[in-house]
Amino acid sequence: MDTETLVTVVIGDVALIVVVSWLLGAAARRCGQPAVIGHIVAGIALGPTLLGRLPGNPTERLFPREVLPFLSVLSQVAIVLFMFVAGYEIDARQLRRGGRAAALVALFGLLVPAALSAGAVRLLPGVFSAVDPRHASGRSFLLFMAVATAVTALPVLVAVIRERGLAGGPAGTVATTAAGLMDVAAWLVLAAALVGTGHAPGRPWSLTLLLIAVFVGGMFLVVRPALGWWLRRSEALVANQVTIALALALGSAWVTASLGLHPVFGGLLAGLVMPRRGGVPDADVLRSMEHSAGLLLPLFFVTTGLSFNIGSMDADAGVLLALIVTVATVGKLVPAYVAARLGRLDPHQSALVAALVNTRGLTELIVLNVGLEAGVIGPGLFTVLVLMALVTTFATGPLLSLIGRRNAPEPQARALYLTGPQQKWTSE
Repeated sequence: MDTETLVTVVIGDVALIVVVSWLLGAAARRCGQPAVIGHIVAGIALGPTLLGRLPGNPTERLFPREVLPFLSVLSQVAIVLFMFVAGYEIDARQLRRGGRAAALVALFGLLVPAALSAGAVRLLPGVFSAVDPRHASGRSFLLFMAVATAVTALPVLVAVIRERGLAGGPAGTVATTAAGLMDVAAWLVLAAALVGTGHAPGRPWSLTLLLIAVFVGGMFLVVRPALGWWLRRSEALVANQVTIALALALGSAWVTASLGLHPVFGGLLAGLVMPRRGGVPDADVLRSMEHSAGLLLPLFFVTTGLSFNIGSMDADAGVLLALIVTVATVGKLVPAYVAARLGRLDPHQSALVAALVNTRGLTELIVLNVGLEAGVIGPGLFTVLVLMALVTTFATGPLLSLIGRRNAPEPQARALYLTGPQQKWTSE
């Protein structure tokens, strides 16, 4: 395929992806689900699972192998920008708002599913090796599976909280704070899992770990103060903070990729390092980076969908899916509910928190793609884990509706709860 034809196909593919994602995102909202659910479904629908099964294999015609690297590059840029936004929005002061309840939910909601997953890998190795015989062993695989079952999708969770009117209440605050804590811990564990698996020929993993530590330290101790001083010093550069943020995100992603880690870690680190005004993210930077990532994110879902083929699943994969969904769901719902109760939330709010933190969505897909690209898991297990992410994310809306119907407070009680008592709770 010559260059002109290649450019034409890529542009056409991008247009198709944007339109289909927009349509299915709107349909998802009509069904009471976040738009990202529709985008995920769009990616799967355009892949071999649905479109590829039609006569003539339209998926292969629309997305020939020659264009996949270009779509993949654009999707990786989108994920780097998305992770920058995720890191930029993390505020240490906000992470303290949930207090004891959020800390307990984060601790229980991360450690219990991770331990259950690690136990399943150790006790039932044959179930995993039947689906992924080349990868189902070793330190990296064990840590990866722990993260894959324990992660919570903070962006999707925040969208659900806003759409359900839970923002500012105890359940919304605790779930958001706990998800932020769990995400930070999960990315650290995932980074540890990937050390030594990246493409760093001739470099021992101990040296790679040292270089990563030096880079992280330099970002926080040198780059962040320098950027803060520079932006405060020159008023003319304030309008160019978006350019600085973009360069910081992509440059940091390039370094982490060169060190053998996935570029997403560089994007997250850049977001944490980017200076804030009075501890609050700059609205222009946040909005611009969110919009840029949002425009390209549908490409990520499609590249994920092209690696996902539900038709390749057999009976062994079905057994593994049932096991992982059980571990991931029970390991989140029960510990999160117990932790919220120990944190002095009432049964209704505790149930809401448990349902919310079981959401995985986009964050889970990023984790799975990182593992697939690093060679920690194979396509078979990737398909099973993507299905787990879809099941747990789809279940969030119905669970919240069920909890709301059975435990809906009276209007006066709800109004009172959202004023005086809430303020008392948040001050604990």
